[in-house]
Amino acid sequence: MKKVKGGITRPKGFFASATWCGLKRKRKDLCLIFSQVPAKAAGVFTSNKVVAAPVIVSKKNLANGTAQAIIANSGNANCMTGKKGLDDAYKMAASIADAMAIKVSDVLVASTGVIGRDLAVGKITSAVDSLTSSLSAASSTDVAKSLMTTDTVPKEVAVTFKLGSSVISIGGVAKGAGMIHPDMATMLSFITTDAAITGQALKKALKESVDATFNCITIDGDTSTNDCVLILANGSAKNRSIGSRGKGYKAFTKALSFVCADLAEKIVRDAEGGTKFVSVNVKKAKSDADAKKAAYAIATSPLVKTAMYGRDPNWGRIAAAVGRSGADLNVGRLDIYLGRAKVVSKGMPAKVANGLLRNIVNKRDIDITVILNKGGSSAGVLTSDLSKKYIEINAHYTT
Repeated sequence: MKKVKGGITRPKGFFASATWCGLKRKRKDLCLIFSQVPAKAAGVFTSNKVVAAPVIVSKKNLANGTAQAIIANSGNANCMTGKKGLDDAYKMAASIADAMAIKVSDVLVASTGVIGRDLAVGKITSAVDSLTSSLSAASSTDVAKSLMTTDTVPKEVAVTFKLGSSVISIGGVAKGAGMIHPDMATMLSFITTDAAITGQALKKALKESVDATFNCITIDGDTSTNDCVLILANGSAKNRSIGSRGKGYKAFTKALSFVCADLAEKIVRDAEGGTKFVSVNVKKAKSDADAKKAAYAIATSPLVKTAMYGRDPNWGRIAAAVGRSGADLNVGRLDIYLGRAKVVSKGMPAKVANGLLRNIVNKRDIDITVILNKGGSSAGVLTSDLSKKYIEINAHYTT
């Protein structure tokens, strides 16, 4: 597998465009991803019970397992907007279907932005000609930029790998910097591939990859109403079709997971107000569930996160978070590391020079490792610190 340039337009047969339609001030806020041919399609969506209109439409349009286009806007979430919002989401899909002479059911829709405000859908439909006429194989970065809300950098990645005599490409873009938590986050991610793959295998691979990547990050413990990861596979690589098992499936899932992991890491590194990238790893837990409980208790703890922001090696906060996590625990066997420094050994403070600990937490990247010594399960979560800037951003988001 090789990391390459090109993002979502790296795979054969995919084109994209982005434009400004007026939902945001003088910044591209609308994008289109298009496959030359109908593609196998799958999606993973937010578990939030307050669901945005575009999520409803995309779920319905994915029922047949095919799609050919994705239209997405930033600047407005089109959520909690009632029947009008649902009608507006369908209008977005219909406008692309009419312009590209494809089925409405083959158009997926996504939106991101403020909740509870009517979508000025007329601005979107008026910009469709601009979108469709500017489709290009070199517009992945423009798409990534058009999705940005509080993001500070565009997020994209592409890889290629060989399967038999065929070279397969997978590309992806994502947005997200706040309201990030498993199941999923305030994030959108669109992935394209020219692999020939069955619909069942595509769904399975996407779920496995998302569970191991996008669902293992947290910034602030909040999930959103619009989250989705959508993937299109158009078969243009002409490989032997990938099924739900075997070497081809393993190779495809490995590459897809790499793409998702890269985008997930970029989201955490771009966390709203973030100054630290924190990797939390729990090892030797009694069960996978216990490992996740402990990891997320640490990663979502405001006390741990503010300590990381303040460059305070307060490992007691880590121990307290593990203790309240509900994971099976024997304090007398607990080990805790900050970086490579063991700060707790078998439940007792270890002797570590304070200067060494300060040096560890002064770094941009910080590793926290907790060893429960109760079994063989483990879990990892990526998170950020909690800064004054995060509060400033979110205290005045709609004003």
